[in-house]
Amino acid sequence: MPSPALYGALSALLFTALPALSPAPVQDAPPSEARGTLLAARRAAAEGIAFGSCPAAERLPPSVACGTVRVPLDYADPDGPRIPLTVSRVRASGPAADRQGALLFNPGGPGASSTYFPLAAELPEWRRISAAYDLVGYAPRGVGRSAPVSCQDPADRVTGPTPAPSRPSEVYKRERIARAKTYAEGCARRTGPALRHYHSLNNARDLEVVRAALGEPRLTYLGGSYGTYIGGLYATLFPHRVRRMVLDAPVDPRPDRIWYHNNLAQSEAFERRWADFRTWVAKHDAVYGLGGTAREVGAQYERVRAELAARPAGGRVGPGQLHASMLDTGYDDRFWPLRAGALAAYLKGDPQPLIAQAAPPEAKETTETTGPDAGNGRAVYTAVECNDAPWPEEFAVWDRDNTLLAERAPFETWDNAWMNLPCAYWKAPRQRPLDVRTGPGVLPPVLILAAERDAATPYAGALELQRRLSGSALVTERDAGTHGIAGGPNACVNGYLERYLLTGTVPAAEKGPEMTPVRRASCAPHPEPDPVSLDGRAVKTPAV
Repeated sequence: MPSPALYGALSALLFTALPALSPAPVQDAPPSEARGTLLAARRAAAEGIAFGSCPAAERLPPSVACGTVRVPLDYADPDGPRIPLTVSRVRASGPAADRQGALLFNPGGPGASSTYFPLAAELPEWRRISAAYDLVGYAPRGVGRSAPVSCQDPADRVTGPTPAPSRPSEVYKRERIARAKTYAEGCARRTGPALRHYHSLNNARDLEVVRAALGEPRLTYLGGSYGTYIGGLYATLFPHRVRRMVLDAPVDPRPDRIWYHNNLAQSEAFERRWADFRTWVAKHDAVYGLGGTAREVGAQYERVRAELAARPAGGRVGPGQLHASMLDTGYDDRFWPLRAGALAAYLKGDPQPLIAQAAPPEAKETTETTGPDAGNGRAVYTAVECNDAPWPEEFAVWDRDNTLLAERAPFETWDNAWMNLPCAYWKAPRQRPLDVRTGPGVLPPVLILAAERDAATPYAGALELQRRLSGSALVTERDAGTHGIAGGPNACVNGYLERYLLTGTVPAAEKGPEMTPVRRASCAPHPEPDPVSLDGRAVKTPAV
């Protein structure tokens, strides 16, 4: 998942105790893949990257240069087929003597591209960093023009209106099972034998090849959300190649959590963050008129859901589209005024703000703005997560776990389950998750950033990652929940980020709960967003 703190700013420039898994076939990485990675990195170092003008499809200004790095499709066969990864770059703006190399960013997903990242050089929060570093983005394997994965013909995609029951009927469950099987079959059919090679271990190996192609002796890396898992794998596989590493909004890397259990924990955390949003809306009842308590705001939301089920707004926004737009409130509180305003306007008889924010693009719009396969992001997400680890292969397990969870966390539980259900019917071989872990003195200090109420990657994952990367430091934004905090609105967090990237400095060690030294620091939360009045006169509309 992309880091909204950074992505939201750049978009303005661009325009649980859980049950065990059912058995599943897994494969271990053969030793030949380590040798294949070494050979691929040596080849990439010799070839380098021929940077030039970016293709029009990247929609980047002339200040950004683009190039291609070719990586093995299969690292066990480094002399076999190679696939292209699109790389983008803006050179460091400061004096040559002060240059510290390249800073490579992965925003998460799986399925997200960071080719937009060089535009961060234009943001005030990144000026000192971009003076010292080349800012480098890339499209990981399968994403965009980087040997794209496809699972579905665009014409077959359902765009709306769609239902989103929080307590689905047996009929609806059977429909979703059939849809998941069809989607998994489509991934295998449309991507073919190459599908098995799209997974997180190969994403980490690709980082090593990109590092070599950039001519960097060691990697300086910023990973957000899922990008933290790639970073953790890289640190485990190639610890001697790490220079500096920032892991923002960490995924819980425990092998038995990848990915089924992590997704259940995510659904529970979204319930807490949904309550945070409703509490904020209630605090501003004078602006929105949606109720003076979180419960009352929730009742108004359910009223809108019911009305959209009967009469979709604009013929395109049903409960499914409403839910998808409201899910943004769990990722970034800059969405709060927009979504609350749209609900309030709808209940006052004006559906246009809701349509503008929630309606899926028309088929023509989809092709023009995102290319021929707008489902590429979901296809990569599915391929990577399904390939990465064992999943329950009987729907009865999913049904039991999600039915129990939905009793206390109805907001996101079932939609999250449907998103991942193709993994129950996946035919490609699965990887055995690597145990992300480094011993004392193996790595330079790694900087971990986390918001205490993050829903997409619950805070427990940050604590677990710090335990596993010896000597790492954790900076926590207390009582906040925006997913991805690097370069966002919190000056305290940005201060730690900047000091680390420019000097390598991390918070000093202090005594932890078990009287062992840990490197930790806290920042007060960034200010809550200001409400936006319904007549359009107000205050600090966020860039999203």
